Amino acid sequence: MRTGRVAARTDTGRRRMHNEDVFVCQPPLYAVADGMGGAQAGELASRLAAAALAERAAGVHGEEAVAGLVREANRRIFHRSLEDPTAAGMGTTVTAVLVDEATGTAAIAHVGDSRAYRVRDGVLDQLTIDHSVVGELVRAGRLTEEEALDHPYRSAITRALGTEEEVEVDTLAVPLEPGDLYLVCSDGLTSMLRDEEIGAVVAAHEGDIDAIAAGLVDAANAAGGEDNVTVVLFEVVDGEPEVEAAAGAEKPVAGVQPAPSAPAAAGATLPPAMRRSGTPAGSRWPALLLIAAVVIVAVLLVLVGLTR
Repeated sequence: MRTGRVAARTDTGRRRMHNEDVFVCQPPLYAVADGMGGAQAGELASRLAAAALAERAAGVHGEEAVAGLVREANRRIFHRSLEDPTAAGMGTTVTAVLVDEATGTAAIAHVGDSRAYRVRDGVLDQLTIDHSVVGELVRAGRLTEEEALDHPYRSAITRALGTEEEVEVDTLAVPLEPGDLYLVCSDGLTSMLRDEEIGAVVAAHEGDIDAIAAGLVDAANAAGGEDNVTVVLFEVVDGEPEVEAAAGAEKPVAGVQPAPSAPAAAGATLPPAMRRSGTPAGSRWPALLLIAAVVIVAVLLVLVGLTR
């Protein structure tokens, strides 16, 4: 089997002045980076991440390889922030899918709240988990999925590239099957659309991957377009694997900020095959403290309400 058609699209959205998302659509690598830290710093972080991924993706395979690409991206962003005071504190999410056609598998590396999905036999499955405050609260049973959609901290992430010298990377290997459709996206899509709405757009344009990409961006904007929205999709089809170098040459890295019309549920635990690598000691304490503070405030508000 091999990858078939690909599509990618990014849009600034209706509320933001700048697009800090970057995507890579360079077979065998498909990735989305969503920058943070202000317009210039956020865009710089996401571009550095995309460049680091794309430069070294050729000829590498497997979970450890794609995790290594993400760690290299983290190193570049972190050191750039040390060298450039205007970029201090910048960071980015990254979700990257590295396809190995020879073995019929895809390796996913993930940091942040961008996501990877797979559509198989009409069923949409989220393959990554969100490294975010609300994601942690949902997994801890403190919030329902519905409550998380409108939570004031829904955009606060607990893990990102570039904020520390080392980064914890989640990885996952999944088998490919002919007919699969993979979607990598920024949270500008998933904060606007529920999974069932994403699935409905995919079903409405079944067989037309470009129309799916356009439909998802249009639907996110129609729902409010509160953030930059980026989608990258690729199909899996029957056939002999293509030569990677040739595929990469035909479909180079794509950039950001084309005109809006231009193509361009987390469970209680990690998925069974998900792994974490590169865990820095103490790196999650700030996020855990923030989560604890949110829970304490919620409890205090309840107690105050009961005493009235």
